[in-house]
Amino acid sequence: MVHSEKQKAPRIDVNTPSAARMYDWLLGGIDNYLPDREACAELLEIAPSSQALARSNRAFLRRVVAVLVEQYGVEQIIDHGSGLPTRDNVHQVAQRINKNCRVVYVDNDPLVLAHGRTSLEENSNTAVIQADMRDTGVIFDHEETRRLIRPGHRTAALFVSVLHCLPDTDDDRSPAALIRRVAGVLRELGPGNFLVMCQLISDNPDVRRKVTQLMARKTGDKWGRVRERDEVEAYFRGLQVLEPGLVDVVDWRPDVAPPPAALRPTDWVEWGGLAQL
Repeated sequence: MVHSEKQKAPRIDVNTPSAARMYDWLLGGIDNYLPDREACAELLEIAPSSQALARSNRAFLRRVVAVLVEQYGVEQIIDHGSGLPTRDNVHQVAQRINKNCRVVYVDNDPLVLAHGRTSLEENSNTAVIQADMRDTGVIFDHEETRRLIRPGHRTAALFVSVLHCLPDTDDDRSPAALIRRVAGVLRELGPGNFLVMCQLISDNPDVRRKVTQLMARKTGDKWGRVRERDEVEAYFRGLQVLEPGLVDVVDWRPDVAPPPAALRPTDWVEWGGLAQL
């Protein structure tokens, strides 16, 4: 596996929490620091279901990747904002079904890059590249993306639990503009490609406000916003949303019985689904 040696990874800031390391802690990982854990403790005071949501979101990622490869014949995947490696990463799920499936991970967190590159060194069908997920041109023009993501092969782009990390803007760096741009690239690669999207939403305005403020303060404004379900639905406008539609991710083609209504979180949920272009 060849990485872009020309890019110098930025220094890891262990004093400022990062969304990737906080997510790692919520999943029970060890690749995090005291500021990440302290931020998670504050997050859990506002949204107590955060740890359960992180785990259900990871289970959704495993299910949707397996469905894409096994049922829809996806041969190549690009995972935007991949986060820290954990058990059953995208390439592991995909390559258990199709050993030739190709995966590109995209992230700009230096710890993610360091761990990803080390763990994928012997896997020629997988690469991790350093880029902001909004820089679509940079990502798809990257030498590793061009090596692994090939026209005429069934492709999926993943935005799993990352769009809430992006702020609203009035330019082409907004989440909605990003999705339209990636959808255009997927169409250029060939017909029938796929987009997976989910993000944190809440019907409670206090949760939306308090979590957004907390994450902005803790990460130095390197975060976005907790949104509402109609805002996420707008990202899918013009796409063919596949069964079961846009849902709480625990209800997306579950392999075990999802929790009953009485045991569901009331603070926030991961909301989204799978669409075909």
